[in-house]
Amino acid sequence: MKTVSFAIDRGGTFTDVYAEITEDEADASSDGGKKIVVMKLLSEDPENYSDAPREGIRRVLEQNGLLAKGDISEEHNDRIATRHISRIRMGTTVATNALLERGGAPCALLVTRGFRDLLVIGTQARPDIFDLSARRPDVLYEEVVEIDERVGLEHAGDDAQVAKPYSIREPDLDVLTTQLKELAHRNPKIRSVAVTFLHSYLYPHHELAVGRKIQELGLFEHVSLSSQLSPMIKMVSRGYTAVVDAYLTPKIMEYISSFRSGFQNNLNGVEVEFMQSDGGLCHVDSFTGYRAILSGPAGGVIGYSRTAFDEIIDTERRPVIGFDMGGTSTDVSRYAGRLEHVFETQIAGVTVQAPQLDIQTVAAGGGSRLFYRGGLFVVGPESVGAHPGPVCYRKGGQLAITDANLVLGRISVDDFPRIFGPNADQPLDLSASRLAFFNLTSTINEDRNVHAKAQGNPPPEPLSLEDVALGFIRVANEAMCRPIRIITEARGYDAREHVLSSFGGAGGQHACGIAKILGMETVYVNQYSGLLSAYGIRCADTVVEKQEPVSLPLSEEYLDTCKQSLERLESR
Repeated sequence: MKTVSFAIDRGGTFTDVYAEITEDEADASSDGGKKIVVMKLLSEDPENYSDAPREGIRRVLEQNGLLAKGDISEEHNDRIATRHISRIRMGTTVATNALLERGGAPCALLVTRGFRDLLVIGTQARPDIFDLSARRPDVLYEEVVEIDERVGLEHAGDDAQVAKPYSIREPDLDVLTTQLKELAHRNPKIRSVAVTFLHSYLYPHHELAVGRKIQELGLFEHVSLSSQLSPMIKMVSRGYTAVVDAYLTPKIMEYISSFRSGFQNNLNGVEVEFMQSDGGLCHVDSFTGYRAILSGPAGGVIGYSRTAFDEIIDTERRPVIGFDMGGTSTDVSRYAGRLEHVFETQIAGVTVQAPQLDIQTVAAGGGSRLFYRGGLFVVGPESVGAHPGPVCYRKGGQLAITDANLVLGRISVDDFPRIFGPNADQPLDLSASRLAFFNLTSTINEDRNVHAKAQGNPPPEPLSLEDVALGFIRVANEAMCRPIRIITEARGYDAREHVLSSFGGAGGQHACGIAKILGMETVYVNQYSGLLSAYGIRCADTVVEKQEPVSLPLSEEYLDTCKQSLERLESR
């Protein structure tokens, strides 16, 4: 019997599907092997389907004769049979979008008494120290409950540097029960709870007791304990991380439940894994909010590290810059033989303390909207998205970078997927893009004439439609060079000594322009460049990460203690 293994990257604009169809050993023919099927479809197309990854799976099965009559209704509303599905791996932007758009689940914060404003005060770090009107980002939680508990630290040892925690006051679980019931009654919208106590990274017992009581009461869908998510020093960062997890995990669980509901038996018996921000896969039941923020881009890093770096044969292997230009944004990263991680980062004004791949993002992609403001060409940061999308998508959208590439001949209408129009079977609309650029060009030329007349100058030579489109392309290219300079020149690396690995749906249209600006001589384009993130998810390893804090002086005297800690982690 044929079985199919899926790797899916659900991006902001497009969903990419990479599928491998194989025969069981008993049924495999002598010339067996596996068949590779790739597919790209809009992430949002409510007129034709409700969930893009599930629709991609359905189409692959259907087009390869693996959906028998009765497996699914003609209206595609019935559950899909899973007997031919062996594995599903997925990266998703659900958590990223929920955080950026502040669309997470309503949550509450339980914190040590006296620290209710801890996360409001934060670290007092200003994003721009010269901005006199800087505004503090809003917190993610809606309610705060102070818990009367306390842990202290005592210092032991000759140098008094070894900190040992001890309980000063344990939380009263009866009082806690009353507080939680009052919270649920006061704000019934609360779906999850984050718990952050002082010194819990060393003494987690109070948080664990509170967490068990919350689950026992069953008033909330999810509880996030900072000591279990990030047992590291710095209560502010640990608290933010717990809140982010409480804010995003219900949304993740909601999406996973919806996705599984479209399959027979809710995908029981099928291996389902999700990509995490650190570049590793985890079982679907272990996928959680604070590790899902870079779920989609992480697949691309694995993809080019397994292709551009491993496949290019030079006398001296050169480091690679990953250039992942999608529909909504562009992600860049660097690989020189090992994955580069950061362990604390700030995203959308919120600090997250978790291992993540070091990825720089800029709001410039194929769907970045084009504006002419005050005599300037402006690209983004607004995106037209997948729905309605650019003008050429036949949905009444606005001009975007994709339209500029289309009118310049950088996109072949015949080779682009025919997934547009009322029946999702029409090609890109080149004439609509040209008409929209013609109207914008007329406006720009008229404005330039008015400006020249006001300055007492003769009218300038009018710009052509192609001049205007190319101008927007150049603006976008400069914007996308900035994050590359951050991960190279700003860190002491010469961008010219790197290979540029171009991938993503729009990467190939801009790679040569980016390389020229940065002085890079080699651009690598893999055969799966249009869906390299999905291919990277297919190549990724399943990982389990464990950590525990160690408060010891850095000396040979304590090496055995550190080794014992590592052995405990390995045994877990």
